[in-house]
Amino acid sequence: MVNYCPECGGEMTYISLTKKYCCKSCGLYCTGQELNDAHDRNRPDGETDEEKRQSRRKEYLKWYLSKK
Repeated sequence: MVNYCPECGGEMTYISLTKKYCCKSCGLYCTGQELNDAHDRNRPDGETDEEKRQSRRKEYLKWYLSKK
């Protein structure tokens, strides 16, 4: 479980009575599942531009060599 707020980056604390997380900075109030979903939405794409270029080059090379 990630312990930082997806909105402001503040510290999230778990409140056992409500079984929810609350941000100390901005007051975001959510369940653990909602917190995980928000972090997944904010996560950058898995591949960087350089990795995408390398992948395209490998695919092109494989295609080019298969035609000979």
